[in-house]
Amino acid sequence: MVAELDGLLAVSGRPLALHGFVVGYEPISEAVSIRGGRRDRYLLEPVTAAAVEYADGWVLLDAGFNLAHVRDEAARAAHYNYEGYTPIVPPGDPLRDALGRAGLGWDTMAGCAISHAHVDHTGLAPSLPPHVPVLVQRREWEWVRDGASRPEFVIASDLLDAEASVRVLDGDTPLAPGLTALDTGGHTPGHQSFRVDLPSRSVVLACDAADLRANVTTRTPCGWTPEEDGDARAQRAIDRLADLDASGIEVWPGHDPEFWAWAAAMRGERVRVE
Repeated sequence: MVAELDGLLAVSGRPLALHGFVVGYEPISEAVSIRGGRRDRYLLEPVTAAAVEYADGWVLLDAGFNLAHVRDEAARAAHYNYEGYTPIVPPGDPLRDALGRAGLGWDTMAGCAISHAHVDHTGLAPSLPPHVPVLVQRREWEWVRDGASRPEFVIASDLLDAEASVRVLDGDTPLAPGLTALDTGGHTPGHQSFRVDLPSRSVVLACDAADLRANVTTRTPCGWTPEEDGDARAQRAIDRLADLDASGIEVWPGHDPEFWAWAAAMRGERVRVE
């Protein structure tokens, strides 16, 4: 049974660091990432995730691909193989391996916040320890529960199988000291981005409300939305992110291969900002 969020996650103090990870790749039409982009131009975009580190725990932001679906031939055929789209995952378990290299242990994981229900963001959710809450926006949860599926780039079981751990949010919500979920719906009905207030800087992980830095700098929203009001909501979301960026807060795009953090991670460098 899905529960209401009844308080902040079990971490204290302010965030010490933000860790950024690239956990896979996907070929995406430019027209999907930015409205007005070329449909015949494909970008090999990084699949990204992040962790917010505290003195007494950490919070995962997004959860990559479900490797059980990617690496099993029958499951892969059932869930992927869209025209022009397929997941690309490096050897091993890229997300778990990256968390280990960052020194983040499962015994101190306080929660996992999922930006939205697309296949490249939900994969680890059903295999998380049962005590770890999985945080999604109510509108996103209802979309998945009511039938979002492969045509919408959703593997519903990733979240439905984690139902006992799911906690629903309503709009902007403080998740922990210095960590806030921001309502940036449009790309999907309940898409959320995340603001992290670090000791020396504030960062907003736009996730798929802005795949590319160009979304932010030109105030151009994503090119794909599933609802009738999706385009208008996506425009409001990108305007909100652009306003935050203009105020001096760093807005990190979700899938830009040229953005400095993701480019560094793709070179094998550790991305840790304080």
